[in-house]
Amino acid sequence: MSQLKEKILSKVNKPTLSALATITEDGKPWVRYVTPMADENLTFWMATFIHSRKVAQIRKNPEVHLTVGVSDMETAESYIQVQGKAEILTDTETKRAVWYDHLKNIFSGPDDPNYCVCKITPYRIEYQTMGPVAPEVWEG
Repeated sequence: MSQLKEKILSKVNKPTLSALATITEDGKPWVRYVTPMADENLTFWMATFIHSRKVAQIRKNPEVHLTVGVSDMETAESYIQVQGKAEILTDTETKRAVWYDHLKNIFSGPDDPNYCVCKITPYRIEYQTMGPVAPEVWEG
């Protein structure tokens, strides 16, 4: 595994508070907090409500942008910017694979009909160290 890929994965190896931007029906950006995780292929996964605005926006325009990695400015060292294509998945296998215990505060379980999964396949990830330095770039 490349050193850059390891650094990227260290930012999202557990659910991490992040900002996800989608495009609204009238072509404007919209940002909200999400808690994605990434797998070893740098695919990002997050739970969401099937009838949410983000799901409708992704179905209309799958282009998304995700910012991950800073929860405290005093200890922040780096963050990542992710450009990718999102898709909404509702199959039982995916829902169970993405499920983790903290979701039980929001959904009744992995079979909850309101629960679905957003999958983001990145085509560009920038790993940015704090300070005036150029980011390291991964492209898929």
